[in-house]
Amino acid sequence: MSKNQKLVTKRFVIRKTLIGKNVVITFTNKNNEQCTYNHDMVYNQLKEKFDNMPCFNKYGNYTNTNNLPKFVRDLKKLV
Repeated sequence: MSKNQKLVTKRFVIRKTLIGKNVVITFTNKNNEQCTYNHDMVYNQLKEKFDNMPCFNKYGNYTNTNNLPKFVRDLKKLV
């Protein structure tokens, strides 16, 4: 397994260009809490959901500025 790359962003993001790159993303939410997740782990668990989103198909990404989306917070494993 390849070493995780780290990326700091201003929001939660799932991008087509990051799929398969084993990136661990960290951002600070609106409550000033640090959120960390493995991009591929989240994407693979919710692949069908992301692939069916119009924004993901049109723009190649899904973002949430305020927090981890509820459907992501409900996952058992993020990192």
